[in-house]
Amino acid sequence: MTKVSRRTMLKGSVAALALTAFAGPSLAQGIEELVIAYNVNLPSWDPTVGPSAVNPTIQGIYQSVFDQFILQQPDLSPAPGLLTEWGWNEDKTKVMMKVREGVTWHDGSPFTAEDVAWSLTRAADEATGNPIQFIWSTLANVKAEGNMVTADVARFEPTIFKWMYFLTGYVLPKDYYEKVGPEGFEEAPIGTGPYMVDRFERNAFVRLKANPNYWGGKPDFETVTIKFVTDAASRVAEIESGNSHVTLEMPYEEYDRLKSGDNISGTDAPISDIGMIFINDVDVMLDPNVRMAAAMAIDKQTIIDRLLSGYGVAIDTLQTPEYIAYDPSISVPYDPEKAKELLAASGYSPENPVKFKIQTTRGFKPKDYEMVQAIVGLWRRVGIEAEIEVYEIAKHYELRAADELAPAAFYNWGNSVADPTTSTGFAMFGPSPHSVWDGEDLVNMIGPLWGEADEDKRIAGWKDVDKYIADNALVIPLLQYVQPILHVPGVSVTPHASGALLPHLMKRA
Repeated sequence: MTKVSRRTMLKGSVAALALTAFAGPSLAQGIEELVIAYNVNLPSWDPTVGPSAVNPTIQGIYQSVFDQFILQQPDLSPAPGLLTEWGWNEDKTKVMMKVREGVTWHDGSPFTAEDVAWSLTRAADEATGNPIQFIWSTLANVKAEGNMVTADVARFEPTIFKWMYFLTGYVLPKDYYEKVGPEGFEEAPIGTGPYMVDRFERNAFVRLKANPNYWGGKPDFETVTIKFVTDAASRVAEIESGNSHVTLEMPYEEYDRLKSGDNISGTDAPISDIGMIFINDVDVMLDPNVRMAAAMAIDKQTIIDRLLSGYGVAIDTLQTPEYIAYDPSISVPYDPEKAKELLAASGYSPENPVKFKIQTTRGFKPKDYEMVQAIVGLWRRVGIEAEIEVYEIAKHYELRAADELAPAAFYNWGNSVADPTTSTGFAMFGPSPHSVWDGEDLVNMIGPLWGEADEDKRIAGWKDVDKYIADNALVIPLLQYVQPILHVPGVSVTPHASGALLPHLMKRA
């Protein structure tokens, strides 16, 4: 398996001058242009290549324009989408997929089974740059005939259909893409999704127009403008001032304050995202005492209660209670005295602390920077001195793909299909481009599970992996997020458990 190549990413600042290109929203009952203050920039329009393709937060924008192979409903369950039927043959050597008929691309050309076959073949091509290529390459000899697509199973992948409604699982237009090329597609992207791209100002906003021919029904709002507002305080100002109708991911105390008023409503629900600290196997993190001390010195529940106003669920593995491999018996206790003992065994103390860097975003998720500040303060008490480096989320993906993260790096991991391969697997399997822990022992434990056909044995194996990771502090899971969404009373928002904020699910209240 090869790691994705390093790509040039754009900084996450909002271009104020470009934002003047559209007027502020009307807060009257009849909203024609829905304005959303979004918490992340959009670096690239191709949802299948490069580091941005695996950014869970961007998926809401991608899913507004492009359809995935299989539709995922707000409760995370799969439903017919561009594929209406899918499955394996009896001995699981082939897959068969039935393609929806009567769908058109945004340019009016017909969507066909050839688009599905081409998209799957392209995703499996290592030269394309799909960061999940090693999953898509488990299918081979993909063919379209009529409205059916078939493929040979080159390597059995138990989650292949789950990936068809997860990261990079999008269908792109074969003829159009081959005609305009990658650069042309970036300039004028088209999909089959509920919205069409009307105008895109990089680092500022994207304006979308409703697709009148959308197979799932035309959305309620004719025009949607998504502003890229990466600063949490600025997003609060957007909704409070009336410049935006909807926003997400703000400090919880601000969420509680604003939703209690008459002019702003709030929606909050647990999502599949978790907060975690990547541990890179470099420098002092090669010392198991340092890793375990760092894990045991963090009082997760107090951080949730005090910084997140109680919105969150403390976790000790990379599985949330909703994931199929969740094991409540695996625990890493908060024990600062034990942390001191472990550090002392390696020659460290509050007077002679071990030193390393921890990286984090600031305002990307509610209180992300403040949580890291609190963790650094707790570490200081036991003999760990950590320097905080702040970066944009795009930089995190660039560094992680190159295996150049700091010894510790805060991150939110999205796993909207709730399978252990897409949480523990990709985060911790050394050859994965999404992992920075390269230990051979863990690689050997995880390797056989990728193709395990016995489902009970597969899940039991992942639970064993999670226990090994916890016992050796190879990563520090922190919490499952609750996503806060603020919106004006004239808009009804349907939250999606994946964390994707989807304009086509928003209705006039």
